[in-house]
Amino acid sequence: MKSNELAVKKASSTVFGGLLRRRWSEYVKYRYMYLLVLPGFLFFVVFKLVPMWGLLIAFKDYNPIAGFGQSEWVGLKYFKEMFADEHFYSMLRNTLLINIFGLVFFFPLPILLAVMLNEVRHELFKRINQSLVYMPHFLSWVVIASLTFFMLSVDIGMVNKVVRLVGLEPYSFLNDSRLFWGMLTLQGIWKDAGWGTIIFLAAIAGVNPERYEAAVVDGASRFRQIWHVTLPAIRPTIVVLLILRLGHMTDVNFEQVLLMMNPLVREVADVFDTYVYNNGILRGMYSIGVTVGFFKGFVGLALVMASNYIVKKMGHEGIY
Repeated sequence: MKSNELAVKKASSTVFGGLLRRRWSEYVKYRYMYLLVLPGFLFFVVFKLVPMWGLLIAFKDYNPIAGFGQSEWVGLKYFKEMFADEHFYSMLRNTLLINIFGLVFFFPLPILLAVMLNEVRHELFKRINQSLVYMPHFLSWVVIASLTFFMLSVDIGMVNKVVRLVGLEPYSFLNDSRLFWGMLTLQGIWKDAGWGTIIFLAAIAGVNPERYEAAVVDGASRFRQIWHVTLPAIRPTIVVLLILRLGHMTDVNFEQVLLMMNPLVREVADVFDTYVYNNGILRGMYSIGVTVGFFKGFVGLALVMASNYIVKKMGHEGIY
């Protein structure tokens, strides 16, 4: 029996040693690839994985003087306070609706714009247009909010100046809560629709030209080529980006909302990020700030997993 056990141990150690040697030889063979990946891996470890320990603050009555380890453990106290807050459901509504507006009106535009740019045959004209639609992405939200104020304010807004010239009363666009979500969506479209075409243009560039040649032989028009060749070819990219977009349904552009907010539109402008800013930072309630972040992360993860499951059930490839 002992001899059999020794034989088994020797065989298992030999197999394990063989696996290690084979794995090490693969590391040596692809060492430059691993070195190329290393900076990105370290970035996610240092700035994404390690800070997750800070989520424990949501379960503690965090005191900067006492420190992370010495702060009192309070369990789900701040979660209960968050759900009991009278503004919680209005913040949830505002956050989701702002993102739904973006999903419905913003998400399809980079796809449409990428297809339109791909159909431009004059190379110089195409490059000029690409540069023009990319440029707003590099403007800060401060500049964009200032431009919006310059265009729509009652006193100096260009739109209201034209309204006065035709004999009508000026309208306070910036103080109308009914226009706030649409205004944020239009700002986002102007700023980032062009930048969003980059990934789709790269996906379109990877389409096999023989598909278009076969479509031409079959007598397909340019529109038919787009519908039956281009869009199906980039469908996996669209699906992946849609899933990732759903994971950010509880996130908004904090700077944009903060700059466009005023007391008259606060009812539709208060979102989770402004709540964290007002309470977690300005009032020093760090635990409630982390609690809201924990909740947002959990909802985002649930949406990604659910949407990925549905997409795979529909026969498409998900993100995992």
